[in-house]
Amino acid sequence: MNTADMLIYVHPTLDAKSRSALERIVEGRLGVDCAQFNSHTHHHAMMVRYDPDAIQGMQILNMVRNADPAAAIVGL
Repeated sequence: MNTADMLIYVHPTLDAKSRSALERIVEGRLGVDCAQFNSHTHHHAMMVRYDPDAIQGMQILNMVRNADPAAAIVGL
């Protein structure tokens, strides 16, 4: 399996419950290995590790944008 990492920023006002739900939704997608926010340093940044052969980064971003339309990819 190939892996890639992507950092997605969401609006800082997205509450903890919504961030937790978003992690579960993204992690539940085929091809996504891990999705988590770092609540200690940057609670608005979600790191996603995924298999680019199974899912595209833009597909993941679009999932996140369902919760926060302003979400943006910071790095791949």
